[in-house]
Amino acid sequence: MIAQIKQDAEARMKKSIESLKNDLSKLRTGRASTTLVDHLKVNYYGSDMPLNQCAAVAVVDARSLTITPWEKQMVAPIEKAILASDLGLTPNTAGTVIRINLPPLTEQRRKELAKHVSHEGENTKVAIRAVRRDAMQHVKDLLKEKQISEDEERKAEQDVQKLTDKHVADVDVVCKAKEQELMSL
Repeated sequence: MIAQIKQDAEARMKKSIESLKNDLSKLRTGRASTTLVDHLKVNYYGSDMPLNQCAAVAVVDARSLTITPWEKQMVAPIEKAILASDLGLTPNTAGTVIRINLPPLTEQRRKELAKHVSHEGENTKVAIRAVRRDAMQHVKDLLKEKQISEDEERKAEQDVQKLTDKHVADVDVVCKAKEQELMSL
């Protein structure tokens, strides 16, 4: 029973960290990346579809992306989706190829993004602590139902706390790496 609770808690904590990494990969740094536009939804014959399912996205160099739609009539909806996004990018169209040039980030924008990264890190830490609280509650419930002894409860709580500390440290490492990436030119 206790092993299951610990495994479940660890799996949920890892998912929180993966979610953080996924969210941070969408943040715009100084370099071009296809993940920057992966989350964009394009109106494709009346339904919203991810950009990477209706066009090829490629990195040309450190500061530009090209988007080549599978169908010629998709150029305008893709441009519209890019302009409507919160990325602040302007697409340039040349025939059926859409180019996106990423301007260098200003110092002020870098600091704002670094604050956003630390905020996301704190949210992930809160989620990890919520997982810890749930696991601790399950252990307490087992003790109330007399399925485990008090020594087993104490040991389980220590193990769950160690898991929590490890994953919180992992969040710090991920956030620090992203902040350094943002602050480097």
